Amino acid sequence: MVVDDHPITHLGCGRLLGELGYGRVLKAMTGAEALAALEAEQPSVVVLDIALPDAPGLTLIAPIRARAPEAMVLVFSMNDQPGFAARALAEGAQGFLSKNAAPEEFATAIRALEAGEYYLSPAVALALATRQAGAGRRAELTEREEQVLALIGAGRSLQQIAAEIGISYKTVANTSSTLKRKLNVTGMPGLVREALEREGLG
Repeated sequence: MVVDDHPITHLGCGRLLGELGYGRVLKAMTGAEALAALEAEQPSVVVLDIALPDAPGLTLIAPIRARAPEAMVLVFSMNDQPGFAARALAEGAQGFLSKNAAPEEFATAIRALEAGEYYLSPAVALALATRQAGAGRRAELTEREEQVLALIGAGRSLQQIAAEIGISYKTVANTSSTLKRKLNVTGMPGLVREALEREGLG
């Protein structure tokens, strides 16, 4: 099954899947169409673009897996950031492939999923490994520092953080300074970026 709101993607994926021996490829233009089709069909692989008009983000992966538990989900997206790929796998996808990938890599990904394996584009896999290695070298943060960093990443000002968690502005400011030193960043933008990376959104 190919779930994508662009006809040209259906055309290209359908041709490639045909070359791989798939005689019939289900097509869905929206999340609703995909879920409805899965009530009657059980495809072995679902190629999923998660930028659908009625199903934003990665919210379709779990419902697809619930309706077709044997199906392997390959997220096929223009967003090839490693954090996004990590989130896709965490939601239950078995593979992640950039739409910039060559046809040969698409075929490799499909074969891997059919064999029950996971698949990540080599570039994405390398970026994830590099980022995870960097995360392992990060300074340990206290529970309070983690809390303040998360709120900074959510766009809160220091005054708002102080009010929200019930501590003084001075304490929040001192914690912010400590975070900059521990994380080796300068300024609030650096803290925001670090917070998003820790959440897998950077």
